[in-house]
Amino acid sequence: MTVHAMLPVTESAPEAVAAFLGVMLEKGVVNALLVPWQLSAGDNVAPALINKPDKLAGVKVWAPVMPINAARAVTSLTATGNKPRLGVVLRPCEIRALVELTKLEQASLDNALIVGVDCPGAYTVADYAQMTREGVDPTAELLAQATEASMMPHEGYQFREGCRICERPVPEGDHVAVTLGLFGVDDGQIMVSARQDVADTLGLEDTGEPAGRRTVVDKLIAARTEARDAAFAEFRERVGSVEGLLAEFSTCIRCHNCMINCPICYCKECVFRTATFDHESDLYYRWADRRGAVRMLPDTVLFHLTRLNHMVTSCVGCGVCTDVCPSDISVGTIFRTVGEKTQAIFDYTPGLSLEDEVPLTTFREDELTELGERGSHDFSLVE
Repeated sequence: MTVHAMLPVTESAPEAVAAFLGVMLEKGVVNALLVPWQLSAGDNVAPALINKPDKLAGVKVWAPVMPINAARAVTSLTATGNKPRLGVVLRPCEIRALVELTKLEQASLDNALIVGVDCPGAYTVADYAQMTREGVDPTAELLAQATEASMMPHEGYQFREGCRICERPVPEGDHVAVTLGLFGVDDGQIMVSARQDVADTLGLEDTGEPAGRRTVVDKLIAARTEARDAAFAEFRERVGSVEGLLAEFSTCIRCHNCMINCPICYCKECVFRTATFDHESDLYYRWADRRGAVRMLPDTVLFHLTRLNHMVTSCVGCGVCTDVCPSDISVGTIFRTVGEKTQAIFDYTPGLSLEDEVPLTTFREDELTELGERGSHDFSLVE
């Protein structure tokens, strides 16, 4: 059973949340918290591990910036053991990534409690920093819009590409123990939805979910879904052939930033970061003899196709890969566009359930037969 309570905001929403998280520590609901924390320079917010309530003043759970997908930090804190009761405050896409990592045995939810937050969207790290230097408070601007979830970015800026096409802006799933909600909630309040045992410990009284919340959330989801579908359609129109795919990655410098920062790309040793593709010098000349010309280094597109093959069923659309690309390639949109059809083939939505089996790690004797019966047109992932 879920208890819905209303948390009053006396000074500001960030301060009210910091106080609430402090109570969670004081009452032993958790012994430590992984939270978005404002860094001393004031121009960025990054995940931090905190176990003392007096350090929570810098917590900014709704600051619209996402330097990493914090599921990676949960991996660091739980993969090799997690003795303290750990609370992790995460955006919806970070929760979905954590669920996938848990099923892939790269993180553990044993002795961990997920606190999910409504996500109004985020700016790139560079844009967020620039706005703060200009004297803008990006968090306050978005919080002022949360009741109706209109979510308009600051003039002259736009949200991250991944956020603009994210149709899952609220926490979902039984694995979420606490939700801090803003959408459709009256000014001066924060909705706290908690699992019964947590609510009992915190002394939360059930007042029911705000009457208008579902309508407001549905409105935001509809707008983001429309933007997502338009982005997918534009990509498919632009990239309808092998030549189109080659063109999409023509500016790739093979820095591997997308792989390094992807929360789902978890291999301890990646074949593309070994000597496997350090070919004998003579091989390049033989390729040139056969083709007349060969790109140096030659395995750029193979790198992206291999990542797609390994990860597309588990891609949660956080968009960090796009954020860190120095060539501004829309890596996240590529993965999401391909992933839409791939995930449909396996009837799999990544990150929504701990019970659903990850297609990459699951084999069924009849699955190839089933796919073959679909017809060859269903294997065209970009057309």
